[in-house]
Amino acid sequence: MSASSPPLPGRRWARLRRDIQSVLRRGAWYVVRSFGSSEVVLEVDNAPVRVPSDDVELSETPPSRWTIVPRPREAANLPESWGFFYVVCPNCAARAPVGRPSSEKRCTRCERSFPVAWDERYLRPG
Repeated sequence: MSASSPPLPGRRWARLRRDIQSVLRRGAWYVVRSFGSSEVVLEVDNAPVRVPSDDVELSETPPSRWTIVPRPREAANLPESWGFFYVVCPNCAARAPVGRPSSEKRCTRCERSFPVAWDERYLRPG
């Protein structure tokens, strides 16, 4: 997926819009199975998961950039060495340390490279 990937007809993606406890991983994008005014059904690990539509942001274009995520207070499974932020791969949702600032980052899980969303303020006030 490149930044110029055309939208796939009828497909949508969603990710958390708020810093809340959820089965959804912060920064990860999920395929939307269906959506309504109050509820969205997402594909999570090959199973449908219903979430309030107010809790997610929707996109008609495939995710194409690493999301920089602020470390949650209750982050028990993230190495302390990663610091206050980590990144999430737009392709496979793998988490990784932010590392050195660069325009692209390669995922060690799916082995694809994507730009980093340095300009985005995901889950951060302002």
